[in-house]
Amino acid sequence: SNLNINDVLGNYSLTLIDALDTLAVMGNSSEFQKAVKLVIDTVSFDKDSTVQVFEATIRVLGSLLSAHIIITDTKQPFGDMSIKDYDNELLHLAHDLAVRLLPAFENTKTGIPYPRVNLKKGVPPDSHNETCTAGAGSLLVEFGILSRLLGDSTFEWVARRAVKALWSLRSNNTGLLGNVVNIQTGHWVGKQSGLGAGSDSFYEYLLKSYILFGEKEDLEMFNAAYQNIQNHLRRGREACNEGEGDPPLYVNVNMYTGQLMNTWIDSLQAFFPGLQVLIGDVEDAICLHAFYYAIWKRYGALPERYNWQLQAPDVPFYPLRPELVESTYLLYQATKNPFYLHVGMDILQSLEKYTKAKCGYATLHHVVEKTKEDRMESFFLSETCKYLYLLFDEENPVHKSGNKFMFTTEGHIVSVDERFRSSLWEDILPAEGDSHKAKATELKAANFSSNCNRVPDERRYLLPLKSNYMRQIDRMVGLI
Repeated sequence: SNLNINDVLGNYSLTLIDALDTLAVMGNSSEFQKAVKLVIDTVSFDKDSTVQVFEATIRVLGSLLSAHIIITDTKQPFGDMSIKDYDNELLHLAHDLAVRLLPAFENTKTGIPYPRVNLKKGVPPDSHNETCTAGAGSLLVEFGILSRLLGDSTFEWVARRAVKALWSLRSNNTGLLGNVVNIQTGHWVGKQSGLGAGSDSFYEYLLKSYILFGEKEDLEMFNAAYQNIQNHLRRGREACNEGEGDPPLYVNVNMYTGQLMNTWIDSLQAFFPGLQVLIGDVEDAICLHAFYYAIWKRYGALPERYNWQLQAPDVPFYPLRPELVESTYLLYQATKNPFYLHVGMDILQSLEKYTKAKCGYATLHHVVEKTKEDRMESFFLSETCKYLYLLFDEENPVHKSGNKFMFTTEGHIVSVDERFRSSLWEDILPAEGDSHKAKATELKAANFSSNCNRVPDERRYLLPLKSNYMRQIDRMVGLI
């Protein structure tokens, strides 16, 4: 019932675990090794704690897997992150946690998991039969990596079954999904279709699962979803940087009719420009990013919900979320336009000015009044700081080592590796058609004719968005 709190604090050193690969990316091997040993020596999941399956998966399971991959990487791109006498302890911990999450997938008529599980006792007897699309459908990257590292198909199978079950419930009319579903009946309880809370990482993981595992069906689902998003959620002029009309914006609509449901966007939607960069839709990403940045400039933070019609926050807190920084980082990587370094600097200075506290950085309770809460979400160290650091660190091994990396939805770094593209089992859920493996060339932005169209060099040192369009967005959010 409280938007502001997630059941993720399971009494298992959450922030320590979530920050492991941040230390590695920063090249701090002594602190990384110390932190890993601390986790190995002190962390146990044998706790009477009820946690959200999604949050425990992306924050804890994902980080354990990422750190394990870094420790065992023969190339050691981040410096010597090996651990003396390491015996796959983090992988065993990850396995133990995942086994404790598995009861969430049992006794559901659709295969869509329960949202919460007790790490000792399984699904609580008073558990809700309702879950959000993102929570149930964004487990495939972590569960798939675990399955492929262990050679045990169970984890990938349950996660993939949940994705397929959700996908099968999309509207026949619009192709859109809602944001809350009943796991027993498959009935949509929340009929809002949007890109923010409740939906965001479902779309992100369709694409990232394909990038990591090469399963053609994931790409086909993503391309269809992206096309439906463009058709029904996108408002404003057709082109980002030319023509008349309002700036492009993605709104919340009714999944069955495509009709506008409300006039707010939430801060989680700021991840979407980064996803658009990954599929080569850079122009549209530039426009959408500019809108969120204008809101940031107005408040020195992103309110959790912003009403674009009232030009005011609907939900005024800011829990140090990373999504705007993530999109800024990915846009800089795609365009190398120094504008995005200025955006990063702006964000960094706001964080220092408004959120710094005696022992860390604090959630802003109110972006206008700048009041603080006594809480620092673990994703601040796992994502917000990592993406800011990488934005400014041109020479980082992430950019220079020749390795290909992907970030999970919690910002955990995973190498894009051949071993994740071959499973030890045959099609665990047979795909339609002859070949279930997609060729790399098949990844296309659904509304773009060419793939990964780099912004031309002559535009690198101009504003990414023409100044009249920048001003239009500033007016739209009440900056001028």
